[in-house]
Order: sequence, then C-alpha cells, then structure tokens
Amino acid sequence: MQGIPTAQNGAFTIGLPLGGTLVASVVFGYFNNNAVGTSFLTLPVSVFEKWLSGVLIVGVLYFFLFLLFFRLIDTAFVAQYHSGLNPHSPYYKEQYEYVQLFSLTGFTARVNYMMFFNFAGMMMLGSLFFNKAPFVKTALAICVLIIATFLLNLLVINLLIKNVQIAFPFSVVWIWVGTDRAALNLSPENESRIRFIFCFVLPSIFWGLSLLRLKEKEF
Repeated sequence: MQGIPTAQNGAFTIGLPLGGTLVASVVFGYFNNNAVGTSFLTLPVSVFEKWLSGVLIVGVLYFFLFLLFFRLIDTAFVAQYHSGLNPHSPYYKEQYEYVQLFSLTGFTARVNYMMFFNFAGMMMLGSLFFNKAPFVKTALAICVLIIATFLLNLLVINLLIKNVQIAFPFSVVWIWVGTDRAALNLSPENESRIRFIFCFVLPSIFWGLSLLRLKEKEF
C-alpha cells in the first residue's frame, strides 16, 4: 500500500520533468552545430517558426500527450488495485481510499510542472550551446547550479542565524531550539512572489533565450 502512491509520484516526476528535458535535448539538439543542423537551419522558414515548432513539440505536444498517457495508465493500475481488494475485509474502506488517482492539480503535480518548464528551458538553451553530448553537459550544469545554490544559501543563512540545522533555498530553514527543531518559513507574500518567479519568469527567460541563441546560429 505504501508503494503505490510513491510509485505514482515517482513515475510522474521521472516522466514529465526528466522526460521533458530529454525531449527538449533531442529536438533542439538538431540545431546545436552546423554539421547536424544545416538541413534544419537552412529551411525556408523564419528563425521564429523553427523555434516555435520546437517549443510546440516540447511544451505542448509532449506535455499533453504525457498527461493523457499517464492518466490512462494510472486509471488502469488503480482500477486493478481496487478490484483486487477483498470487500469483506475489515480494512476494505481504508485500503480502497488510500489508493486513488494521481491528482493532476495537487501539490506534487504543480511542483513537477514548474520543474518541467524550467528544466526543459535550460535544456533547450544548453542544447544550442554544447555541440557534443548536450544532454549530459546541460544536466551536469543544472546539477552544479542546484548544489551551488543550496550551499550558498546555507552559508548565508548560517551567517545570519545561529543553530541552523538545514536550509532549503527559497523555502524553509530548520533551526535547533534546544533538542527540538523549528521551521522558519517564508511569509505568504514572499512565497507567492517566489512561486511566480519560478513558475513564469524563469521559464520565460530560458525559453526566450533559446530563441535568441537560435538566431545567432543562423547562417
């Protein structure tokens, strides 16, 4: 029982953000150097139309096809689980309610939407900068950026606050109060601003910069 919700979350996380970055790398990888991208860069369409076709494949076609496919598979697995329960068991109601369809509007889904649009945008941009193994190099760059942000945030917080146990960038700081832990969260106003930046501002920047980079590669 504990494994099914975990599997739902893991499958969604692997399929959408990770799968989206891979698709973005493949689609925009055709433009990453002259040898590979000549036939694409010399198509009789504008740079914007070339970029838009890639954006539609990654941000619309893959996004909605994945959601549809995930919903179909999730529905089948949940139905199979429910049909396999013993209706005469004293725990039938608890077991039945514990496993439900994955919420496409819940917290986990919203976080993965944010990661998808940010990481896919980074991968688009990275694929236009790195000529060889763009997926691996961009993925490493993303990991380095995340680790550096985490360590820098932890360093700054330790300079400002004593007894810090751990700190997550733009989210929460855990501090020791005696032998207990206490959480310092962002105010609702700042949390809304951070969410807006990560959900809309940063993806717009990454996806827009990929258009500018593609214009530079035109010849």
